Amino acid sequence: MRREVVLDIETQNTFQDVGAYNPTLLHISLIGVYFYETDTFEAFLEPDLPKLWPRLERADRVIGYNTRDFDFPCMQQYYTGDFKKLPQLDLLVEIEKQLGFRIKLDDVAHATLGTGKSGTGLMAVEFWKKGEIEKLKEYCLQDVRVTRDVYDYALQNGEVYFHDRMGQKQRINLPILPPLQEARPSINLSLGL
Repeated sequence: MRREVVLDIETQNTFQDVGAYNPTLLHISLIGVYFYETDTFEAFLEPDLPKLWPRLERADRVIGYNTRDFDFPCMQQYYTGDFKKLPQLDLLVEIEKQLGFRIKLDDVAHATLGTGKSGTGLMAVEFWKKGEIEKLKEYCLQDVRVTRDVYDYALQNGEVYFHDRMGQKQRINLPILPPLQEARPSINLSLGL
């Protein structure tokens, strides 16, 4: 049984609001998650985050797009453990290793899947500020769905695509192996022991 998890976060504020490019200064509004084990999409608002941590700790792999440099640093302020110790796969990091530069998830999704995100992260901040929580959930979970589908495509095909500056579809070699299914500790690692 696959115990992988795909996630994406949305924030209550922006880098412009905090005056610096520093994810640790942002506050989470919501984390959208797909659990392979149950084939479910779930959304966790800021007060519900402690319910998410044990589920991430039990995962065979936590998957995202730009999780290393954005999501995890932002999430770390809410978590007593260390996200760097969780088995993880950041699709952006893997793509950057192949290309030597970074590209947007939306660009990869459109070229690979023919579909993409439903908007920008700034829209999500506005949804939060206006109290439009259902729109925020829909937006975030669409990002999670797109990330999951790009991951599944890479896992099955060993490649994904993007369009270059000339509009030509380019292949990215992305040989992703399934995660090792190792025995995970039964202790809740988020307890401050």
